[in-house]
Amino acid sequence: MNTQLLSYYEAIEQASADMLCAARSGNWDEVVKLEGACVLLISQLKHAATSEKLAPDEAKLKTRIMQRILVNDAEIRHLAEPWLDDLDRVMTGKSKTLH
Repeated sequence: MNTQLLSYYEAIEQASADMLCAARSGNWDEVVKLEGACVLLISQLKHAATSEKLAPDEAKLKTRIMQRILVNDAEIRHLAEPWLDDLDRVMTGKSKTLH
């Protein structure tokens, strides 16, 4: 069993769950911080995956973990949409009101 590769997937899943929790509470600074941790973990995973492979049962577990990560990501994106719209308005100087 290749526990090192699976541990990367599990760590990414935990970081995505933490990101979702932060997004639900509106703590976007924490979301960005955790996103940076995910980027680092993904980089480490890619490097480790070049020399190690998962067994078929491990690949199934990886698939389930990835599905949970994608569900978390979708909800984070849904929660971020209003925040990103507000940020876009601030950056472009556009007002919410129509005149």
